[in-house]
Amino acid sequence: MGFMATFEKVAEKALVPIATKLNSQRHIIAIRDAFILAFPITLAGSLIVLLNFAILAPDGFIAKILFLHKLFPNLADLQSVFSPVLNGSTNILSMFIVFLVARNMAISLKADELLCGLTGLSTFFIIYPPYKVVDGASFLSTQWVGAQGLFVALIVGLVVGELFSRLSRSKKLQINMPASVPPAVSRSFKVLFPIIIITVLFAIGNAIINALYPNGLHEFIYAVLQTPLKHLGTNIFSLVVLCIVSNLLWVFGIHGPNTVAAIREAMFAEANLENLNYVAAHGTAWDAPYPVTWAINDAFANYGGSGMTLGLLIAIFIVSRRKDYREIGKLSIAPGLFNINEPVIFGLPVVLNPILILPFIIVPAVNVIIGYLAISTGLIPAIAYAVPWTTPGPLIAFLGTGGNWVALIIGFVCLAVSTIIYLPFVIASNKAASSGYNSSSESEKTA
Repeated sequence: MGFMATFEKVAEKALVPIATKLNSQRHIIAIRDAFILAFPITLAGSLIVLLNFAILAPDGFIAKILFLHKLFPNLADLQSVFSPVLNGSTNILSMFIVFLVARNMAISLKADELLCGLTGLSTFFIIYPPYKVVDGASFLSTQWVGAQGLFVALIVGLVVGELFSRLSRSKKLQINMPASVPPAVSRSFKVLFPIIIITVLFAIGNAIINALYPNGLHEFIYAVLQTPLKHLGTNIFSLVVLCIVSNLLWVFGIHGPNTVAAIREAMFAEANLENLNYVAAHGTAWDAPYPVTWAINDAFANYGGSGMTLGLLIAIFIVSRRKDYREIGKLSIAPGLFNINEPVIFGLPVVLNPILILPFIIVPAVNVIIGYLAISTGLIPAIAYAVPWTTPGPLIAFLGTGGNWVALIIGFVCLAVSTIIYLPFVIASNKAASSGYNSSSESEKTA
């Protein structure tokens, strides 16, 4: 216990101040919340891909099970109806992100969030690669409005958010209209000069960048920043480290997934979207370009929530003699099935619990490695489909692979491994509670 107490003090002193600053840092908050707000749109695109290839395609796993194409011979024709959903979701993700990041920055700095977001979107296209002329007609490439333009979108959103918010506070740059002017008109004129200044600055900056680097800012950022970061993230070492850090923060009561969300999304967003686009083009997750993404964590190491606490709950029901643990377990099992585990983390608690700290950190890392080995050895395809985080346990792996039954089995294997690892620690908690009770009883007798 002495070692664990020392570890807690050292880790708390080192990690808590950093995590607290990250959670309150406006740029990180702006990025994190932008991806959170955009998630329902990208999820819609993923679910449509799943619908097209699991139900509507003749060889889809649900279609085969239910004999849908024998009942409805023309069912595959509906794929063309739903395919355009990708054009309005994942294929234009950078447009959502630049607007939302600029908007979130304005909210934190108490500026006009809507007009700031629109200014961010405007400047994103000011620096966008020029139209291409083919046979006398102009075409705007869609290459950079999707995943490949994410880093530029983040940078533009942050810069515009800062500039707009600070310039719009200057009284000298404000145009205040009479009270008789409609509010929408007055609102627009109040920040007219800041918007003009920002667009002019970006236009000049774009001209300078193009003179130095003819391929444009998007190509430069992608080559220098986004591609190396993507390769840094899409390997098992980075995945395990990020998994450990995320769960270690929870040990101190800090929401780990939220704290590392901005870093995580920057590392994995493009790879996830490229995998999804691969599925949309090929109808299968086999041979997806990026087999290692954060989706492995959700598919194999997040049942019950962070720390794979569904395994902890099962271990409690198997061996725990503590009444408090069993009562909290009963209350936590329903939300835990849908990966909501605050009742466990703060109820047992897991936070600053010297017995449960170690398995809470180790169990997800072990299951990430199991999922990685299953994918890297070709046992199952990559987790290419985005699945809602509230999907119960092994179903995430099943649906994320497009209905691979082996992935479902491996999901249950991971749950069993988690329970086995948690068992001795739950037994230790029984002994700790018992010794605590006995010592208190002896002290009362002595008194």
